[in-house]
Amino acid sequence: MSLPRCALRWAWLPARVGPALRPGRGPGPRAVGRAAAGAWSSSSSSSSGGSKAPNTSLYVPLPVKPLGPSAAGDVGAELTRPLNKAEVRKVLDKFYKRKEIQKLGTDYGLDARLFHQAFISFRNYILQSQSLDVDIHITLNDICFGAAHVDDLFPFFMRHAKQMFPMLACKDDLRKISDLRLPPNWYPEARSIRRKIVFHAGPTNSGKTYHAIQRYLAAKSGVYCGPLKLLAHEIFEKSNNAGVVCDLVTGEERVVTDPDGKPAAHVACTVEMCSVTSPYDVAVIDEIQMIKDPARGWAWTRALLGLCAEEIHLCGEAAAIDIVTELMYTTGEEVEVRNYKRLTPITVLDHALESLDNLRPGDCIVCFSKNDIYSVSRQIEIRGLESAVIYGSLPPGTKLAQAKKFNDPDDPCKILVATDAIGMGLNLSIKRIIFNSLIKPSINEKGEKEMEPISTSQALQISGRAGRFSSKFKEGEVTTMYPEDLKLLKEILNKPVEPIEAAGLHPTADQIEMFAYHLPDTTLANLVDIFVDFSQVDGQYFVCNMDDFKFSADLIQHIPLSLRVRYVFCTAPINKKLPYVCSSLLQFARQYSRNEPLTFAWLRRYTRWPLQPPKNIKDLVELEAIHDVLDLYLWLSYRFVDMFPDASLVRDLQKELDDIIQKGVHNITRLIRMSESQRMLNLDSSPAGKQGQLPGAAKPSLGEAVEAAMVESLASKSLASKLVRQGRLTPHMLKQLRKEWLKQQTEEGRARAENSSHSDRMRRKKNDPNAH
Repeated sequence: MSLPRCALRWAWLPARVGPALRPGRGPGPRAVGRAAAGAWSSSSSSSSGGSKAPNTSLYVPLPVKPLGPSAAGDVGAELTRPLNKAEVRKVLDKFYKRKEIQKLGTDYGLDARLFHQAFISFRNYILQSQSLDVDIHITLNDICFGAAHVDDLFPFFMRHAKQMFPMLACKDDLRKISDLRLPPNWYPEARSIRRKIVFHAGPTNSGKTYHAIQRYLAAKSGVYCGPLKLLAHEIFEKSNNAGVVCDLVTGEERVVTDPDGKPAAHVACTVEMCSVTSPYDVAVIDEIQMIKDPARGWAWTRALLGLCAEEIHLCGEAAAIDIVTELMYTTGEEVEVRNYKRLTPITVLDHALESLDNLRPGDCIVCFSKNDIYSVSRQIEIRGLESAVIYGSLPPGTKLAQAKKFNDPDDPCKILVATDAIGMGLNLSIKRIIFNSLIKPSINEKGEKEMEPISTSQALQISGRAGRFSSKFKEGEVTTMYPEDLKLLKEILNKPVEPIEAAGLHPTADQIEMFAYHLPDTTLANLVDIFVDFSQVDGQYFVCNMDDFKFSADLIQHIPLSLRVRYVFCTAPINKKLPYVCSSLLQFARQYSRNEPLTFAWLRRYTRWPLQPPKNIKDLVELEAIHDVLDLYLWLSYRFVDMFPDASLVRDLQKELDDIIQKGVHNITRLIRMSESQRMLNLDSSPAGKQGQLPGAAKPSLGEAVEAAMVESLASKSLASKLVRQGRLTPHMLKQLRKEWLKQQTEEGRARAENSSHSDRMRRKKNDPNAH
């Protein structure tokens, strides 16, 4: 039988009475026989259309188990004869090697990898099943007797392949669900009004946000959308202090100002939490350039396209003007651009700092890692100076306390050591920004970690914190710690900021739910992968990186949860680098699945409350992780009120923890000293450290043994211990002393040996005058 007749044979197969088969069997070719001829042409044309080829490596095969004995008996064997397994194996191998069959499989979405996987499973299914469907049994029997062609197996093979890879049967539906080409149409309420778009463009400290906020405060109703909780809090307090009643909405907090619980006309919120159904007179979207952010850009796109406000004021870099104008063109709305210039001058110095001895009051050293923060803070303290410390994982209250300490003219702390967390959200009185390094780890759109110099946008954002209009320093300065970085910094700052080319998008819970309807046995992480692969976007958009979402999805995959609940848990913001936070998400999900409310008492036991002030850096990091866990509880409490019922008590607990962390950070250099002294005094010299050596580990060399003995000797001396505890001796200094001591001992030993040898020669010469 020729290949075209294979399709006709599929169409000729009589329909069953109802689509149901025995358990484990999907609808066979006969169940859809009469429609198969039409499906043949439509499937082929759709797969070869303009859509991009799917990434089939994302297709995770579902197991199709061989069938056991049927209650009705083996009807196929009764009508024909029992199949000879050896003959069937030859038929199947011949089927697999047919080039025409492989080509036909490609037309139906089976590339070489999927075709091979499907065939192996199909062959095992045929050979290991104790009874087969009548139609496939008869077809195999006919092929063995030469009454049918091997190509006639293709319909049964495709049926099996679609059971293994269900996305093959609904590719067109999946493409429609994941079609992201018209995001403006997702917000009918916003499209029903004529919005005025005003773009306030300018660098930091140019007054652009100030003018937008003044319009917000003057309106009858308004919403402020900021990138950080700190910024939302700032506008919340500024509004209420100005007599404009304002509520606060963040992922972890809801504050209603009215004592009766009536919502205020003004709301300050984080951008992810803004409502796209509530009407406002004025909306402010801050830091609009973050619409390009690989992970969070979707939130700015959603706010820009979806907010129902008569006026929308955008604040940010001029680099976002073009993309905003293009997006608003698709909605039929015009953009009014107002350009601002920096209010105070800023100068890039011609010399690097080179040494911490050259620090001045008002200096801020910017680092891109916690280890650098600790090291620089410690070196500053050795020089008799006091510094404030700000980095991303600190609680908001601690950041504000450190900023207040640095800004206070009566406080002896005049130096700030910080990460790029100071780039937005904090008002700081900085005279000079000093980049300790220009290399920052980042995550690209593919979720890959990169170590590259900071971008022009990042450099301008951080540098702009120097010489703020509202601070006592009216002129700002920027430089680097090391001379070799200064040239690169000038090159980065002199580069024009590249225009933003695309805005971020993110699949909604509804879209994922529709995907799951078609692929019910697929894991959530795999659903997201397939959704992103099938998605179609216009050139003005991109699908945001969802690695954090998939990480959480894999983490809780084994816990029985409904899809909607699982989706919410996976969108919870966690730091996946902190094992304690990740295990807490897992524990919260497990408690939820058991329908056991997570009470205040349970949470206190889980976090081992009460907590002690940190004694070293390790303790401080653990307290920061517990603070993140309390944040996670509060975030979930606003999504699952019944299961996380004690939000107010947990918030009070979190404030107590914030105070404990503040005290630790206030004495951070002491914590660093304690960590260093414990490392120096306990690790090498402790019996546990010696007993804990791994079996089979290489023995130390003689030099290493001498060096270790010297370290232990130094560390055990009372003077060394005292110097380490007081911070007058650092590990680096001790290491240098160690090297110099060993070098000195070696040179002295060599000199003694040479002197001894010379003395021996002179003695022999004196005793034996004839000796040469």
